[in-house]
Amino acid sequence: MTTTTAAPAGITNSLTTGRLPKGAPWLILGGSWAVMLLVFMFVKAANEDADYNIAAALFFGTILFDILLTIVAYLVEGARQARDRLVTSLVATAFIIALLPLVSLLFTVVSNGLARFDLAFFTNSMRNVVGEGGGGLHAITGTLLITGMATLISVPIGLLTAIYLVEYGRGALARAITFFVDVMTGIPSIVAGLFAFALFALLFDDPGIRFGFGGSVALSLLMIPVVVRSSEEMLKIVPNELREAAYALGVPKWLTILKVVIPTAIAGIATGVTLAISRVIGETAPLLIIAGLSTSMNYDLFNDRMASLPVFVYTQYQSNGTDINNLERAWTGSLTLILIVMALNLIARLIAKIFSPKLGR
Repeated sequence: MTTTTAAPAGITNSLTTGRLPKGAPWLILGGSWAVMLLVFMFVKAANEDADYNIAAALFFGTILFDILLTIVAYLVEGARQARDRLVTSLVATAFIIALLPLVSLLFTVVSNGLARFDLAFFTNSMRNVVGEGGGGLHAITGTLLITGMATLISVPIGLLTAIYLVEYGRGALARAITFFVDVMTGIPSIVAGLFAFALFALLFDDPGIRFGFGGSVALSLLMIPVVVRSSEEMLKIVPNELREAAYALGVPKWLTILKVVIPTAIAGIATGVTLAISRVIGETAPLLIIAGLSTSMNYDLFNDRMASLPVFVYTQYQSNGTDINNLERAWTGSLTLILIVMALNLIARLIAKIFSPKLGR
């Protein structure tokens, strides 16, 4: 008869049982990052001309994490677990390296954009402003109006095209639409701006035409293929059983699409529309060509030039010269543009959560 020895009473220390504590990797990663951030801070303090490179600090901190985690795992868990920890940490390192450009971008934009991130920037335009002062209210308003009109043009066209391709499209016409959508996906943005400019210059017989609606048309050319592709993929993943159940109850096809298919895919469609807006809201070339540049407020999309944030940032940076105020306004405009995109993503998630089908038990 085999007898077993009971484990001693009390709390067992996981370090003595050949296993690292559950939070040890996170603790080592945080400590490695903190060490490298301090090292780079000391380097900057020793050399005032050097920039504080947060991306490099996080990169070397992650490499230090790989080394420390492998050594600690080898001492506590043995060679086999150390190799497993090393491979796992290398996968995490690849993910962190992929995020470093985004971290560096956000750090740079926020650190430089906070200088003019004040009430004056959001309540004043650049009309009659030279040097200090002024703001980007006219550009923010123009961006919201132009992008909003582009969305109103693109979403119905893109969604209806996707519905046709998934629910009705067969044969040569469907293949031709798919082909042209793929071609439009790769159109350079400046070509879209030139097309809109040429179109309205011919329609109104005005070779110097500049107005906001033209910018909306140019941006819609870039948005439509993104909306079509994303909506098409979302509609395809709706189970056919849902359609067949509706048909079995005598629901016509158009009502099935309206009441069953679209509500089921609304979360993905909202995400796709948000991606399309994010794709075009920072475009500079088409708006510079057809919408032009203005330092004054303009609420009319169909009359005169209209400012936009991308063009505002571009012109402020280009006219930097020896005036630091222009550069500060450019960075603040960039930060504002990023915040608008973040707000759009949050709104899309909220819409998806509200309108997505509720699955009960």
